[in-house]
Amino acid sequence: MKFPCRLDKFVSHLTELPRTKVRGGIKRGYAQVNGEDVSKFDVSITQADEVTWQGERLHYLGKRYFMLNKPKGYVCANQDELHPTVFSLLDEPNLKDFHIAGRLDIDTTGLVLITNDGDWSHRITSPKHEKYKTYLVETQDPIEEHALEALRQGVQLHGEKALTKPAIAERLASYQLRLSIAEGKYHQVKRMLAAVGNKVVELHREQVGHILLEDSLEAGHYRPLSLEEIKLN
Repeated sequence: MKFPCRLDKFVSHLTELPRTKVRGGIKRGYAQVNGEDVSKFDVSITQADEVTWQGERLHYLGKRYFMLNKPKGYVCANQDELHPTVFSLLDEPNLKDFHIAGRLDIDTTGLVLITNDGDWSHRITSPKHEKYKTYLVETQDPIEEHALEALRQGVQLHGEKALTKPAIAERLASYQLRLSIAEGKYHQVKRMLAAVGNKVVELHREQVGHILLEDSLEAGHYRPLSLEEIKLN
């Protein structure tokens, strides 16, 4: 929300009531600004103003940022007719204003960043900023050294002309590696492993930029980002 804004827009935004109902309520005397009754819906509101609606103070919470440990079976969308969305896991007001900074597939788990700050999420997701995203990958077949080297050099994805950017690839076990990429192509990690003759069985995102998913944050749980985490990205 940008300030100054009209009173009806402010009230509608925070109460999630349709603008037409808000205007009717303002005419009936439901709104007060700085303790004074207001009957016009086009009154200009700033963040310094105190607005009440039917006796309750409306608080604009500003820009907000959350990390979520996404479980399997949830889609990264605001609405979906077939599957539960990650937003159903958040108990926060005005979720219609939020979006996901870097989506995950329905069967991928791990770190999801959710915010209502478009500029911040652009810095996180835009390839030109080269924010590495780190994944734990379990594979169908053993991980060979030549496959790791190919991932580090860049591989040819099906349907793509250019090679992927060089990745950071570390083998953790015969069937597990840690992979960091600075791009966000469709199903990129799965396609990269397919390009070296393997298949992803499990995929979990650990980190985006400098933001690391906490081990103590259980699947399906979330928390606000710290000021340090926000500023680092």
